[in-house]
Amino acid sequence: MTNRMIPTAILNPDASPESLEAKQPAINNGAEIYGKSGYFSHEQVEQEWEKIWTDSWLIAGVSTDLPNVGDYFLFRVRSESLIITKTAEGIKAFYNVCPHRGARLITEERGNKKVFVCPFHSWSFHNNGELRTITDEDTFQEAVICHRPGLTAAACQEYAGLIFISMADQPPALADVIGLPEGYLENYQIDKMRVVRHVRSEWGSNWKVGVEAFYESYHLHAVHPETRGVMGDLNVQYDLYPHGASRMIVPLGQPSPRQADQTTVNEGLQWMLQESGVDPATFEGSAGDVRAAIQQAKRDRSSRLNLGYDRFADGQLSDSWATGIFPNVQIGCHPEAIFLMRFMPHETDPERFWYDTMTLLFPVDDPDYCPPGWMGLPEGTDATGAVRPKTETFLLNEDPGLGLVLNQDADFLPSVQEGMRSKAFQGQLWGEQEQRLRHFHVELERRLGR
Repeated sequence: MTNRMIPTAILNPDASPESLEAKQPAINNGAEIYGKSGYFSHEQVEQEWEKIWTDSWLIAGVSTDLPNVGDYFLFRVRSESLIITKTAEGIKAFYNVCPHRGARLITEERGNKKVFVCPFHSWSFHNNGELRTITDEDTFQEAVICHRPGLTAAACQEYAGLIFISMADQPPALADVIGLPEGYLENYQIDKMRVVRHVRSEWGSNWKVGVEAFYESYHLHAVHPETRGVMGDLNVQYDLYPHGASRMIVPLGQPSPRQADQTTVNEGLQWMLQESGVDPATFEGSAGDVRAAIQQAKRDRSSRLNLGYDRFADGQLSDSWATGIFPNVQIGCHPEAIFLMRFMPHETDPERFWYDTMTLLFPVDDPDYCPPGWMGLPEGTDATGAVRPKTETFLLNEDPGLGLVLNQDADFLPSVQEGMRSKAFQGQLWGEQEQRLRHFHVELERRLGR
């Protein structure tokens, strides 16, 4: 058998080892061919529920969605609904269940309540979970209610502006299982960003197919050919971290090596220059100069608006740092905005999932300041974040208006799901451009105890 050199992209070979952009040491996850039944097996659905969803730390939302005491939002995963609320003591999570008869306490997606009143028999609870009143309490035997039944809490912690919950009885320390280096997410100051759009759309594949599609850039040239002029899809740096965490740094503002023309400043590159504050009409460089020009323009903008971009490496100003947190999250990290993606299991069907996306923008009072265009904000979106927008929900085959690239993924993934059912398909054959997928599955199998 011939030994072949596997290309490894390192975007900044001069980065110091402690730098956030430094290439991470390789992790050997083997070459096992994983089977296909886990993508449509009802048995695995239940295994994942017991070993993954109810036993992991999950991102329920973002801290800036709860600015005031009494603010709350609902977080739902399959059949479980949790109330995430800001109390006088901090942010807490409670199962959205009345201890009396099991009724849902809250149906509104978000709001402000310091008291939760059950709509069934009007038992009431303080938003810290403590029992407030029992209707007609004197009609209950003391033995039934002597424990003063309050709301059942779930573990809840904030980290880098994100709110994590765990339904495990004794979850591990959150900081120990995130897997990312200290300071990595904090660098983006997500705790100061505001949600400007929140979309929940139903897609026609297993949730793992969704994760896998967004964990590699190998498919870009085929499924998203319009990206060839602006994305270095073969120059991607892939990095693996403990506990299933990973990232890919996708260089933007340069043509793909697959592109024949490496000099013309094409329409897409002109658009990126404009987005960063550079007038394409006066730009005198070639395509190979665009990425550096974007970086410099953003540093100039930072100096003018006092944005503190000294904390970022050059590559963070131009590129997409697509960062994965196990089990179901990818965060597209940019100085201006983050694109928080959650791949949520469907309530009943293993061959569908919910693609839950939030666009969060760092508020800056400047008309030229905006999130990357690929995040697909519709025209007319209120980019101030002054009013938290409602979650837009779209069922299968409804157009969620996520933009061309994401709509292409939504349209394509059902064919992947269907094809995996074929007798001819024996299992996943991942290359090194798909190493994040293998890393994800190694952790998945470990959590499932296999």
